[in-house]
Amino acid sequence: MEYLVKDLKKAIGKKVSLKGWLRNRRSSGKIVFLEFRDGTGEVQVVCSAENISREILNIVDHLPIESSIGIEGTVKSEKRAPTGVEIVATNINIIQRAEEYPISKKQHGTKFLFDNRHLWIRSPRIRAIMKVRNTIMESMEKYLRENGFIRIDAPIIVGSSCEGAETLFELKYFDKRAFLSQSGQLYMEAAAMAYRKVYCFGPTFRAEKSKTRRHLTEFWMLEPEMAFADLEKNMKIQEEIMDYTLDNILSKNEEDLRILGRDIEKIEKAFSPYERIDYKDAIRLLKKMGSDIKEGEDLGADDETILTKSFEKPVFIHHYPSEVKAFYMTEEGDTSTVKCSDLLAPEGYGEIIGGSERIWNYEDLLRKIKKFKLPLKDLEWYVDLRRYGSVPHAGFGIGIERVVVWICGLKHVREAIPFPRTINRLYP
Repeated sequence: MEYLVKDLKKAIGKKVSLKGWLRNRRSSGKIVFLEFRDGTGEVQVVCSAENISREILNIVDHLPIESSIGIEGTVKSEKRAPTGVEIVATNINIIQRAEEYPISKKQHGTKFLFDNRHLWIRSPRIRAIMKVRNTIMESMEKYLRENGFIRIDAPIIVGSSCEGAETLFELKYFDKRAFLSQSGQLYMEAAAMAYRKVYCFGPTFRAEKSKTRRHLTEFWMLEPEMAFADLEKNMKIQEEIMDYTLDNILSKNEEDLRILGRDIEKIEKAFSPYERIDYKDAIRLLKKMGSDIKEGEDLGADDETILTKSFEKPVFIHHYPSEVKAFYMTEEGDTSTVKCSDLLAPEGYGEIIGGSERIWNYEDLLRKIKKFKLPLKDLEWYVDLRRYGSVPHAGFGIGIERVVVWICGLKHVREAIPFPRTINRLYP
């Protein structure tokens, strides 16, 4: 009967068959030990002359790693094994004999590893990161569905800017100019007027000529939007979605975090409630910590790093100056600040979520569009929303890769996505 590695504990004493890949092998006299993986886990396979033919034993003793193989054998309890079991093989079937694998245990350079990312994703480290990523994405969507949000897919090809024209990827759309989407938010605002609580989830694109450890040109965003919501409710939902996600990570991915060398205790301490700091107070704190930031400036990556190193939990920075935030954010009474918040991860990891109340008044939105010198023609449909049953509403965007970087304790965001796209990388 065909089994998966993850289910072998339920099959002790049974004869099973498995299909997968040879991760490594070693010999000990007349016995060959195979490290076998099938995508759900790894298990040791014991091949000896007592149980299989010498011909097959000789073949597997010289089989290149990453060859694809089929295994038949008996599941045996083995307390010393990481999975608690091993397979005593009775037959090995070679599906495809691999060529010499280019990635070995020796030290490889970063460029080499990313040039071979299509193979490197098979490594235990990358598999652990991707499993954590999967839990993060799955948990956040599940939380939203369980709390009355429905998924509405936003277009990837758009005709206008959401986050600033200087970071748009332009493309030719038949006889028109078009762009790759920076965010699905504006479309979610339209959908929230129809379904009250919505979200979109997909790739977004920013043509940022940045080489920092925190930037990708293509990344994934989860963007919820809520009608009849304010900044307070917006931050509360962010706390809840993070708590739900962290709880699932700790229950499903503890072994993956250990493979990555992550201090699990730091994740256990990161549950809400999160401290909330007004922007002006944050500036004062930063100056005390040695930053040369001036009031009125946006927090840079270095400032976020400095600020969050003194926190064990994520922290909200709220009410930024209106001049440094997007045109669609609701202003406070004196119009100098906007009702927004950034959620910064602790340990110096910086922003992982950005959100705000959205302008819902027709005249106020027109004024901001003019102030930011945006093309009204391209945004007429968006302004239209304020003419037909507009209501106070709010939403936020979660950068999935930045959450992965924090949870996994990674040094660079390019590790947090299967096939990264940066200013210098379009291959593989």
